[in-house]
Amino acid sequence: MNPDFTVRETSRVYIASAPELLPELVADRRVVVITDATIDRLYQDLIAPYEKILIGRGESIKTLQTVEQIVRHLVALGADRKTFLLAVGGGIVSDITGFVASIYMRGLSFGFVSTTLLGQVDASVGGKNGVNLDGFKNMVGCFTQPEFVICDPAMLQTLPEREFRAGMAEIVKSSIIGDEAMFERLERTTLAELRRDRELLTAAVRSAVRVKAEIVERDEREAGDRRLLNLGHTLAHAIEKSTPKMIHGEAVAVGTAVVADVAARMGLIDSAQRDRICALLVRLGLVIAPPVAMSKLLKVMTKDKKSAGENLHLVLPRAIGHCEVVTVEKQQLATWFM
Repeated sequence: MNPDFTVRETSRVYIASAPELLPELVADRRVVVITDATIDRLYQDLIAPYEKILIGRGESIKTLQTVEQIVRHLVALGADRKTFLLAVGGGIVSDITGFVASIYMRGLSFGFVSTTLLGQVDASVGGKNGVNLDGFKNMVGCFTQPEFVICDPAMLQTLPEREFRAGMAEIVKSSIIGDEAMFERLERTTLAELRRDRELLTAAVRSAVRVKAEIVERDEREAGDRRLLNLGHTLAHAIEKSTPKMIHGEAVAVGTAVVADVAARMGLIDSAQRDRICALLVRLGLVIAPPVAMSKLLKVMTKDKKSAGENLHLVLPRAIGHCEVVTVEKQQLATWFM
């Protein structure tokens, strides 16, 4: 089966049925699956043919300690350089698995079956792998492309509504970056309709993957265009560092709304486009008000990887479907939001 997208020539992305495609992709190889207990229970038939390592859930387990535990388990299993690591789960599972595969015995082949909307449209595509350190997102990691990624829209039917809604924030983000037509299509639908309409949901996933794949193809290591994919993420990471009240996609929604307002204040977009961005996020059931005082979030943002002295490099929309990286003075942000 031909992939829907290819990233950096070596990484194939399929938007297809995982049960049908996976056996073909890993045929005749020793496979060790890394997943969590919930996914193991939901997709036991898919995982049953392979050895497995179970990890916990949530951002709290995305650590070097978890990486060490997995490596020790692989040693106990006698995994060698021919072993194929397969992440089955959401973005946390794929981030950890990709990092482990990149460092175990100096590198194993690996792939992802992404079971969450957030994972399918963001975390699993692009080759970023890593873990958090002291609460700071993805401070330890690497760029290594998976051999393949399977995004199976049918798997999204098992997602709790909160996780599905949070994943939609990343699709909105991608449409603001590079797909105005998808943004307009989302404006005409509801969260409930997206959950029911497999064709529409598949189109939304395909759009987000296309936007990301095209950008990563041009800039794998975030030296230029790939920074656009951080739309809304600088503030989102500060929110996640500051409070457990929001999961990643929810924090991205807040960050996206805030940077749309920043863009309007700077005259980069008009207020009508800002309002459309905020209205779509709200229409999909997402909260756009920061859950923590902006004064606290701005302090945390100074330690972000995109911080430089007295300035922050923020991705701001110039129009729906087009964004740019803009340098913004921290003091100016403080004046606007404190």
